[in-house]
Amino acid sequence: MPRLAYLGPEGTFTEEALRLLDPGAERLPCATVSAALAAVRGGEADGAVVPLENSVEGAITTTLDEFAWGEPLLIDAELLLPVRFSLLARPGTEIPHIKRVYTHPAAITQCRAYLSRELPDAVVVAAPSTAAAAQEVSLPGSPYDAAIAARIAGEHYGLVELAGDIGDRTDTVTRFVKVARPGRPLPEPTGSDRTTLVVFLADDHPGALLEMLTEFSVRGVNLTRIESRPTGDGIGRYFFHFDFEGHVADARVGEAIAGLHRVCGEVRFLGSYPRADGVVPRVKPGTADEEFAEAGDWLARIRAGQV
Repeated sequence: MPRLAYLGPEGTFTEEALRLLDPGAERLPCATVSAALAAVRGGEADGAVVPLENSVEGAITTTLDEFAWGEPLLIDAELLLPVRFSLLARPGTEIPHIKRVYTHPAAITQCRAYLSRELPDAVVVAAPSTAAAAQEVSLPGSPYDAAIAARIAGEHYGLVELAGDIGDRTDTVTRFVKVARPGRPLPEPTGSDRTTLVVFLADDHPGALLEMLTEFSVRGVNLTRIESRPTGDGIGRYFFHFDFEGHVADARVGEAIAGLHRVCGEVRFLGSYPRADGVVPRVKPGTADEEFAEAGDWLARIRAGQV
């Protein structure tokens, strides 16, 4: 039974994602994303599940920076989790009596219309996480009347759901990834895969970003996400996160990564793994594995003088 760390406490959306990714795993709640990943790096856990991006809020920058600067870890699975916020309270509480609401800032942003419409006079206070908010509301003598959190948090802390699916958008999704220490075989290619990299420029010069993107473009590799993050070395100094279609075992993907290695200061490989959405990439003519192999054979014949 693997032991998986996750962003706790119990009742977070991350715990819900972990249960779906590996229902039989032992769960280790951690106070922060950094703590969850540290548990993996230190051997306290076999792996971790952490949020990577949200369809409304964007990238989870703590996760991005941990992948870039921390001891290397590899992604071996991902999950797209629909985010459904619930208004939770102690049994007997009624919505008209709610004066103070406790929740994470992201939930405040994503439930703004509901709060304005249904609880216009309530004071909304930011919490470290939605689950921590639910935990606090469950305590006797809590100064808060209700929490906005995942329904699973209500199950953990004995709260009742006064209203469900209260987010401003019904299609909000958070992408979670499961990571482990390097050293084990990569997931096999499925035909619907994603690869993730962190790339540092060798130096800052005109066209540096274009040079990186060209390595993908000329080989028909489609990017699904690009994020820039500051290096900390001064204003205007950035490194880049890339997600793109395909598996490192695919010739076009391997060639693109090798090309980046030649022109960039550092390329950190974060894994190739099955896509949660099952999308199969369209392979550009001239970039299929057999076409790379045929071109290699042709070049070998030329080098052997067999023109």
